[in-house]
Amino acid sequence: MLLQKLMPSQFVDSIHHIDIEQLKQRNIRAVITDLDNTLVEWDRPLATPEVERWLARMRDAGIQVTVVSNNNQERVQRFCQPLQIAFICAARKPTNKAFLQAVRQMGVTVEETVVVGDQLFTDVLGGNRLGFHTILVVPVAQTDGFWTRFNRRMERVALYWMERKGMVSWKSKA
Repeated sequence: MLLQKLMPSQFVDSIHHIDIEQLKQRNIRAVITDLDNTLVEWDRPLATPEVERWLARMRDAGIQVTVVSNNNQERVQRFCQPLQIAFICAARKPTNKAFLQAVRQMGVTVEETVVVGDQLFTDVLGGNRLGFHTILVVPVAQTDGFWTRFNRRMERVALYWMERKGMVSWKSKA
């Protein structure tokens, strides 16, 4: 059922609300994260000090981070290179290829990895299809690019049906 594949394993307000100790207890060794509206606003070129501290806490905990983004190389590389974090651009999420490539590059298994993102139809669906633990975050910005605006309308419909079926344990903004 499609709604099941769209249901995140976990929902938090932001990346800063992800419990790193809980990840370690679950033997999580890697995070695949979206970039735009997950780590920073879609139109912010560089990381904020808060995101830099979050990445440092992940690194200190022994958890690798790879950015997997549907955005272009120039955008993703400009953000990731100064932070010295791995990235995959033009990922074509929710297809499997980039998720599997990230796991291979980090030398971890699906079970040792979480997928973090702000969109049901790219991040959550892509992660769930492969059996990852998925974490949905509230988008950092209320504005989006053209295709994301379309996806957000579809997400509101999906969240409405999830709530009606009692699948959602948090208050969505559908």
